Amino acid sequence: MFDVSKVRNIGIVAHIDSGKTTLSERILYYTGKIHEIVEVKDKSGDGPTLDAMELEREKGITIQSAATFFEWKNYSMNLIDTPGHIDFTVEVERALRVLDGAILVLCGVAGVQSQTITVDRQIRRYGVSRISFINKVDRSGANPDKVIQQMKEKLGLRPVLVTMPIGLEEDFLGVVDLIRMKAVYFEGLNGEFIVEKEIPSDLLDEAELRRIQMLEVLGDFDDNIAEKYLNDEPIYEEEIVGSLRRATILNLVTPVYVGSAKKNKGIQPLLDGVGFFLPSPAEKSNEAYDLDNNEQKVFLDCVPDKPFVGLAFKLEDGPYGQLTYLRIYQGKVKKGDFIYNTRTGKKVKIPKIVKMHSQEMHNLDEAEAGDIIAMFGVECSSGDTFTDSTVNYSLSPIFIPNPVIELSVSPKEKSMLTNFSKALNRFQKEDPTFFVSRDEDSGETVIKGMGELHLEIYLERIRREYNCEVVTGKPKVAYRETITKRADFNYLHKKQSGGAGQFARVAGFVEPIDNSEFEFVNQIVGGVIPREYIPACENGFKEQLKEGVLIKQPVINVRVVLNDGQTHPVDSSELAFKLASKYAIKEALTKAGIVILEPIMKLSVTVPAEFQGIVVGQISQRRGVVTNTNVEGSLANVEAEVPLREMFGYSSDLRGATQGKGEFTMEFLKYSPVPHSVQKEIVDEYTKMKV
Repeated sequence: MFDVSKVRNIGIVAHIDSGKTTLSERILYYTGKIHEIVEVKDKSGDGPTLDAMELEREKGITIQSAATFFEWKNYSMNLIDTPGHIDFTVEVERALRVLDGAILVLCGVAGVQSQTITVDRQIRRYGVSRISFINKVDRSGANPDKVIQQMKEKLGLRPVLVTMPIGLEEDFLGVVDLIRMKAVYFEGLNGEFIVEKEIPSDLLDEAELRRIQMLEVLGDFDDNIAEKYLNDEPIYEEEIVGSLRRATILNLVTPVYVGSAKKNKGIQPLLDGVGFFLPSPAEKSNEAYDLDNNEQKVFLDCVPDKPFVGLAFKLEDGPYGQLTYLRIYQGKVKKGDFIYNTRTGKKVKIPKIVKMHSQEMHNLDEAEAGDIIAMFGVECSSGDTFTDSTVNYSLSPIFIPNPVIELSVSPKEKSMLTNFSKALNRFQKEDPTFFVSRDEDSGETVIKGMGELHLEIYLERIRREYNCEVVTGKPKVAYRETITKRADFNYLHKKQSGGAGQFARVAGFVEPIDNSEFEFVNQIVGGVIPREYIPACENGFKEQLKEGVLIKQPVINVRVVLNDGQTHPVDSSELAFKLASKYAIKEALTKAGIVILEPIMKLSVTVPAEFQGIVVGQISQRRGVVTNTNVEGSLANVEAEVPLREMFGYSSDLRGATQGKGEFTMEFLKYSPVPHSVQKEIVDEYTKMKV
């Protein structure tokens, strides 16, 4: 019997190398889904269960999010393990879009890192409730208190320690459960046997102090806890759990567990915490937009007896056709049902419903609200909403970041062209941050993505999965253009050469704006341009702004104001006004002080402290601006803002300068105007390329 109150839809998110996949492997082992633990770095075996792709096992990183399901005590859990690398950030975005709760994993040594801040922002974007797991407390330099302080300062969270470590570094033996005030040890070959004992006498005072700190935080949100605490009355276990659960679901506090996934310690209490503190699907508010009622917001009920509403959040093209991952928000669906795609207006039949355990499929006859399933044979795009056609709702889309790097590609041999095209079509459909386009001037195929690693992985997959060798050009930066001053336009489009003519005049001005790619303002009065032609004008402006006048890159941060015009009783048409708008805006751009914008990346470098000066020097040579440096123990962390144009080849330079001990992460931060000398270089490069 499906009991939605006992369902937990959770994801594991973290900075790269914090131990997400190691943790998920232990979770699967302790819940009985697998019977042998495989380490991430183990090259001899099959690799971790959720890193199913050969490339993931070779590189020891997660590239695609992987779904599984399991039972823990009386809870049914759907789990998605996500990548840590910023290049695959869309996998985190679409997982968090459909999940109710998350486990935020932090390294007990490194603490809150650059990518931790990014995933925290993504968690907040979708209103996901979270618990945290401080991993690697067995490592030299581990300091959970420092990590908790960083959670407060860098993430603005209110962490509540639920388990504290018994010993640290190589002396880490187990944890103290601060709710039940018991010492918990993990015995057996893989820590599968839980042994509870009294808290060691030398830790009792610390445990009592930390429990008081927990109650003080909860007292800020719970009058009952506060009253009992102030009156020195006993506070029972179930009261603490209930209070902490309510505060966690409302994102007021974050329960924190400690442990070592690698050493098999602290995982089972964390699983208990998922059940205790993270919400069921029925406890999260989900809303949709009613397309038949002017996109008015409607709240969805997580019940099986209302009209079906679901979101397709991830696609995979497998040997049996397209596999569509679906989160059901309302109603239920059965094998053989017809469902309605509200974006395309098409009805499709569901031939097969499955639950995924990594690459394994488990057949289902039906699924209800709150569940995460996969369907075969349903053609759609990522982010499509499905209903049973009795309602016409659309769910809010998944946030898709813009690509920052591009590369020209072609198959090495013409005989491979079919496989090459198949691969690009498939990957573009599966990954919304992977774009494929054709350069009309050069005839080249251009792929765009989130970083060098992102494109490198796809090129390797084309070679392996489609047996197609690929020739690539140099990586190029995805520039933008913008204007720096206001410019007026007044353009008359007149064409009369027999037959129906074309006549349209548009007038107005363009001006720069902040943080909005395009804004259109209609100030036409007195009907000088009939209302039915206004959308054609807006489309004309939009189309022309896809190509700037310097290097034919999209023009952003522009407001176009249309305030005058003229029509002809016979020769005016939508086409005439669209063309007039395109020519008008093109002319205005040349007078509006157009400049090139380049992507600026947020760079975070971690190196042994003795190399800090070298790293700062390297960043300065690359036109970078150091924004923060700090040294903790033997490690230095340098944060900077650096133009992407200067970052190609940085990984090998960093390795060379730090004896292979340096590591870095980089993510898109903003677009900024390039210096005048660099703009001239970019324009010259573009001109030479087109000659």
